[in-house]
Amino acid sequence: MQDSSFSTAEFIRKKRDGGVWADTEIQAFIHGVTQGTVSDAQIAAYAMAAYFQDVNMAERIALTQAMRDSGTVLDWRSMPLRGPRLDKHSTGGVGDLVSLVLGPLWAACGVVVPMIAGRGLAHTGGTVDKLESIPGYRTDVSVERFQQVAAEVGVAIVGQTPQLAPADGRIYAVRDVTATVEQVGLITASILSKKLAAGLEFLVMDVKVGNGAFMRTAAEAEALGDSLRRVGAGAGLPTEVVVTDMSSPLARSAGNALEVEEAVAFLCGEVRSPRLREVVWTLGEVGLVQAGCAADRAEAAALLDAAWRSGRAAEHWGRMVHGLGGTWDGLQGGMRPGPAAPVCREVLPPEEARSAGHRVVAIDTRRVGNAVVALGGGRTRPGETIDASVGLTGLAALGEPAEGPMACIHAADEGSARNAEAMLLEAYRWG
Repeated sequence: MQDSSFSTAEFIRKKRDGGVWADTEIQAFIHGVTQGTVSDAQIAAYAMAAYFQDVNMAERIALTQAMRDSGTVLDWRSMPLRGPRLDKHSTGGVGDLVSLVLGPLWAACGVVVPMIAGRGLAHTGGTVDKLESIPGYRTDVSVERFQQVAAEVGVAIVGQTPQLAPADGRIYAVRDVTATVEQVGLITASILSKKLAAGLEFLVMDVKVGNGAFMRTAAEAEALGDSLRRVGAGAGLPTEVVVTDMSSPLARSAGNALEVEEAVAFLCGEVRSPRLREVVWTLGEVGLVQAGCAADRAEAAALLDAAWRSGRAAEHWGRMVHGLGGTWDGLQGGMRPGPAAPVCREVLPPEEARSAGHRVVAIDTRRVGNAVVALGGGRTRPGETIDASVGLTGLAALGEPAEGPMACIHAADEGSARNAEAMLLEAYRWG
């Protein structure tokens, strides 16, 4: 219950003036956010004060725990689990379909992956949007069904429910429209409060850095990684951090159904992007060692190889899809989860690059992601409907020669295809 002596205005004023919040003050504020006694204007002021004055590690831990406790914290003690509860979270990128592959791989290695994923944000794709391109797949199942599938299959990937960390949902909605998203302390609390609410035992964070990431520099990525690691430990969730490059798309595809198709092809043994495999295995090895399933990275790599080559990871994918209502798993019949986009157009490199034998020397990855958004595969405002069939495939990678198509555009109409082609040609540099 909120302390009757607590004043939201004084709480905001204290941070505005450079003060440090007490744990009890943070708890009272988050209680007010949850109960609706704190207004959106006050949340905006709180976020802006934190943005300019920062929040120290003790405040971040208290904020994370208070937001965790604003709703339900999943209890797994009565569930017949096959192994430790392990999850992975990415700060977002283009062609980042790692969760779709890594979750089933880990499950095939004997851990339980209760993954609560998010939707696309700005130019980055969201795991929930990708999974919802599968006919019948439900990302909004009850907590009970989520836990049941995770226990039976070893992996369940769903969206955030209103019961888990509801204070974070309300605060983030205000931060998103008040230019206060890029604050390391608030990012840390937002991510970890949801993971703690899911009842995890171990977490691996994939912090993206580069022109296609929210963290544009190595210093920014390292600061966020350090915060996540220290706050996770302080809040009772051991957290390992891996910083990975997002200066080019991670997969060969970008777009919801198209990324699902590439993920299933990967699980069935077809690796289109060596860099994607490298990131999946790196995160996978770190997680298995952290959870005590392997003595070292070499043993963990062997476990992942066996789970992949044997087909067990693909089997776990299919069971998860069916367990969460999906009518398609891609392992039988056609690989595409839904209908194809009406327009499919190849894009060639510029003539001067082809005639000179040039290669890809740089990619504006954010622009590639924005091309998918412009095609209708992402959102420009909250709640907007997206077209799961559109996007890009066959994306040329760094260092590859200007021979043949640099991408294939999947569009709803010719006009949007031409617009996306212009954006792609501007995104790639040859030399």
